[in-house]
Amino acid sequence: MIHEEIADFAPALPPITALAGLDLGTKTIGVAVSDSLRQVATPLETIKRKKFTLDAARLIEILKDRQITGVVLGLPRNMDGTEGPRCQATRAFARNLMGLWPGEITFWDERLSTVAAERALLEADTSRKRRAEVIDHVAASYILQGALDRLRHL
Repeated sequence: MIHEEIADFAPALPPITALAGLDLGTKTIGVAVSDSLRQVATPLETIKRKKFTLDAARLIEILKDRQITGVVLGLPRNMDGTEGPRCQATRAFARNLMGLWPGEITFWDERLSTVAAERALLEADTSRKRRAEVIDHVAASYILQGALDRLRHL
C-alpha cells in the first residue's frame, strides 16, 4: 500500500524488518537499506535505468534478497514545497511498483539530500570519479536515514 504520510506508514510495517530507501533519478536509482532494527541506513547500489520492467526486476530482487518490507521513496519537491513533474514521475513509479511488489511504500521529502551526500563525500576526500559512481546511493541513504529518524519519534 502507498502511504502519503510516514505516520500512516509506520503502523503498517511488521516489527523488526528492514526498509529500503530510493533516490529516483532520470538515469539512475540509488538504493540504500536499513538494518532490521531500523537504526542505520547503508548505501547499497545504484541501478542504471533502462526501462521500468528491467529496473523493477532488479529492485524487487534486492527487496526479496534482503527481506525488505517497506520502501521510502525520495519525493523531489521544489524548494518552495510545491510538486513538479519529477514528483509526478516518482508517484507513478510507486504505483507501478505496487503492482509488482506487496510491501509498504511511503515518500520522504528529499530536498537537498544530494547536496548533503555530495558534501559528505567531499569531506571524505572522495575523488570526482568515485563521487559520480556513489552519489545516488549515498543520497538514498540520506533519504532513508531521515525517515528512520522520524520513525523512531512516532
